[in-house]
Amino acid sequence: MVKSSNDLTSVNHKGTFLSPRCHLSTSVTPPFRLCHGTTTLAFAFQGGVIAAADSRASCAGLVACPAVEKISPIHSHLVVTSSGSGADCMLWERILAREIRLYQLRYGRRLSVVSSAKLLSLMLHPFKGTNVCVALTLCGWDTCGAPNSQAVKSLSVCEKSTSFCCSGTFPVNGQSRPGEPKIQRKWEDPEGQVDPFMSSQHDQRTEIQTASDEGLLSSNPNTTTPLFGPRLCYVCSDGTFLKGELFSVGSGSPYAYSVLDGAVRWEMCEEEAVSIAREAVYRATHRDAYSGNSVDIFHITAHGWRRRPREDLREEYHRERKRGRERMKVKEREEIK
Repeated sequence: MVKSSNDLTSVNHKGTFLSPRCHLSTSVTPPFRLCHGTTTLAFAFQGGVIAAADSRASCAGLVACPAVEKISPIHSHLVVTSSGSGADCMLWERILAREIRLYQLRYGRRLSVVSSAKLLSLMLHPFKGTNVCVALTLCGWDTCGAPNSQAVKSLSVCEKSTSFCCSGTFPVNGQSRPGEPKIQRKWEDPEGQVDPFMSSQHDQRTEIQTASDEGLLSSNPNTTTPLFGPRLCYVCSDGTFLKGELFSVGSGSPYAYSVLDGAVRWEMCEEEAVSIAREAVYRATHRDAYSGNSVDIFHITAHGWRRRPREDLREEYHRERKRGRERMKVKEREEIK
């Protein structure tokens, strides 16, 4: 005998998730305050972008997991460092990866890092004032603005892929270029009347294409467009969107900034940049109880991202103690002399 939905509702007296009176908008008060912390950082230098984070997941005074992945690859040239609620961060990282992939399938090119951050900010803004807790740092390398010969080639490929819907290339400012045929608008009827909604959509696409042409094409073929190179953007769950060259997020960020502000330089080499990132995460984990265990470091270049082996911060702690003892011995010898 199969019970009906009314019988199932009447049987479940303790839970209200099956009750017809329960609505999706009802907020549930957690049994305890969800205090969480982390340490993530990212900075740009001449060799690309370095992203680093600890591996401790905490909830109030409990270490929930000592081996969490706080740096998630989105595609070959973009990774995201996450701070906040683990479930919210995982959800929005998957949504961002989906939207970037759909954009690539539609237009034949990847969405830039700044545009990806703007898209994520627009999607998160409606959740301002809710319990959603997400703070993501997008670390990537834009390749769509390589030398203009490559940009023109990639743009021509995109135009060929969309040639089925128009008889020529896209117009600029609503007008065709000299020597180019006029676009055949599919929403025009034989009498020449145009649907207002479709016309407004066409105008928006025209503005987008104009901006793309101005950003990708230049009169000097030897110049490099500003869309090429390392990019860093910060997006928060209230819709905050920031661009910069150095970010540190989490409860251990003040301690990480104390190292990064005086050590990060644009002309650093890769090994020096990795050493500074490791030192910043170590100092933060030493002072912040919500951060600790191990450090993950990613290096993003024009060839894509590369992950370095995970390092246990306890070994760094023991090395620091050993160096401190050696300095004390040297100081005692100097005092004796």
